Amino acid sequence: MGIFSKFVAKLKGQSTADPLDWKELEEELLAADLGPTLTSAVLKSAQGLKGDDAAASLTEILNSHLSSKSREISTTNSVNVVLIVGVNGTGKTTSVAKLATLLKSSGYSVLLAAADTFRAAAVDQLQTWGDRIGVNVISGKDGAEPASVSFDAAVAAAATQVNFLLIDTAGRLHNKNDLMAELGKIKRVVEKTLPINEVLLVIDATTGQNGIAQAKIFTEAVEVTGIIVTKLDGSARGGVALAIESALDLPIKFVGTGEGVRDFAPFDSTKYLAGLIGE
Repeated sequence: MGIFSKFVAKLKGQSTADPLDWKELEEELLAADLGPTLTSAVLKSAQGLKGDDAAASLTEILNSHLSSKSREISTTNSVNVVLIVGVNGTGKTTSVAKLATLLKSSGYSVLLAAADTFRAAAVDQLQTWGDRIGVNVISGKDGAEPASVSFDAAVAAAATQVNFLLIDTAGRLHNKNDLMAELGKIKRVVEKTLPINEVLLVIDATTGQNGIAQAKIFTEAVEVTGIIVTKLDGSARGGVALAIESALDLPIKFVGTGEGVRDFAPFDSTKYLAGLIGE
């Protein structure tokens, strides 16, 4: 059931909602991880809702808080380079593998770069995924520089003319300056060989407002072009996707909904809003 469905059902056949209904809706929006700022804005816009027009009006209100930027992954170059960034533990490396699977199933050739060299398990994890889905993985020796691995991967991608190079970057750095320096270095060395099409930020939906706070650090460190939201299921916490787009003005391009390699899909904003409203 969508977080607005009970409210919309109550409004049907009525001219307006009573104060108790508004209070209950406010509590549900906060519980659904919209956050206080967005909750306040939505409630203010919704004050004029009436009866049978409520669902359509709410859809319009919520849509105004979504990003208007393109949700399509960029395919403008012969080799399209995508940096995947985010805090470790968000499902970043798994998302790289899932995106590779989705692209491969769409007929694209893919190469992966294991540049999260600060975490040995991430390199092993990506290599295991590569074997499983039939995609080559470029990695370095233990303790290799992330930028060095990324450069080698860019050279290999250019030589083989694969459609996509996906680079898994490190998400555990001591402070924002380290993060900026490392991501900036990766970007510079890759662009010596190939332009970067996309920087996709992975956010764990279950971390709610904390995830948005983390995201702001990454958007300061590198020019993020889109979002991958992991662990976004049908629970009441699903409002976080709306909060992310409203706070960052970045489009969610893909969502992960489960553990399986195919539990990953392009984000459908129309379907998402219909789910929130309970249509």
